[in-house]
Amino acid sequence: MSFARQNPLLVFLIHMTQSIMLRQIAYLKAENAVLRSRCPKNVQTTPAERSLLIRLGKPLGNAIQELLSLVHYKTFQRWVRDEAKPLSEKAKRPPGRPPIPQNIEELILRLAKETSWGYARIQGELKKLGITVAANTIKKIMIKNGFHPSPNRTKGDWDVFIKRHIDTLWATDFFTKDVWTAFGKVTYYVLFFIHVGTRRVKIGGMTVQPNGPWVEQQARNFAYELAERGEQATYLIKDGDTKFTEKFDEVFKSEGIKVKRIPYRSPNLNAFAERYVQSVKQECLDQFIVFGESHLEYLLREYEDYYNTVRPHQGIENRTIGIVVVPPLDSSPPDASEIECESRLGGLLRHYYRRAA
Repeated sequence: MSFARQNPLLVFLIHMTQSIMLRQIAYLKAENAVLRSRCPKNVQTTPAERSLLIRLGKPLGNAIQELLSLVHYKTFQRWVRDEAKPLSEKAKRPPGRPPIPQNIEELILRLAKETSWGYARIQGELKKLGITVAANTIKKIMIKNGFHPSPNRTKGDWDVFIKRHIDTLWATDFFTKDVWTAFGKVTYYVLFFIHVGTRRVKIGGMTVQPNGPWVEQQARNFAYELAERGEQATYLIKDGDTKFTEKFDEVFKSEGIKVKRIPYRSPNLNAFAERYVQSVKQECLDQFIVFGESHLEYLLREYEDYYNTVRPHQGIENRTIGIVVVPPLDSSPPDASEIECESRLGGLLRHYYRRAA
């Protein structure tokens, strides 16, 4: 009779110890899986860490497959094989894919800049030149440097759309202003149009009731003005405001202008109109308590003329929309007495210029 049979208490303790250890191992495996899910997909290990994992994992044999989480089982087997190799045969270079030469990376960026190709197309062009680069490497280089890896797959890339149509592209929107009248405070809705390429603004109209017929009439007025000036327009950007009715769109479509509605809650896609609203409010309307429609109209017309003639615009390299005489950059600085100032709205809007000789 064995010693264990003679000591049932010892058998019980061994059974309990094994049961507790199995539960602990199960818990540690679950906890390790949770922690591993929070880690990067690829975790680089040092030679010392790999040696420790090999020393502890090798005796487990195939059972190590149930515990591995940092690397695949085949990778662990390769570690074991590499550990058994003589020192002279072990790999000299660090783990991972070696970086590509700087001149190849510059060529990839040149192709991405000069064309609208994606990473797969660039890979083919490089292969034609006798250069082999992994597609994923090209993709990472493009993303790191601000290029979309598959530009042709992004239907209607907004930046490309804006640049392609910037000379014939208009945007429209509303903004509001509270106005004091004889009957109390009322909110006026102001409709405007802005030419994206030049930043020129046209105030469509203002009303306290921007209903369908009123909005449609403003559309007709604006379309007629474009035709009268012989100005070409291909697209009009608008948001999803319900004040823009189907008939509003039809007015422009009848003139060959496509109305492009931006997605819900995407003001950044109508950034030029949004920026004008910020400018007109901060530089003009927020500085006044407005009394009556005539007062509001006067403020808007003054600012519209100032905005469209003498105000520099950062988005177009600090140039003005109107024709303003700019001295050569290498000309001598003027004397302070030669600088004149033209002011509007009680000095709120100012334009500085050189006195004519």
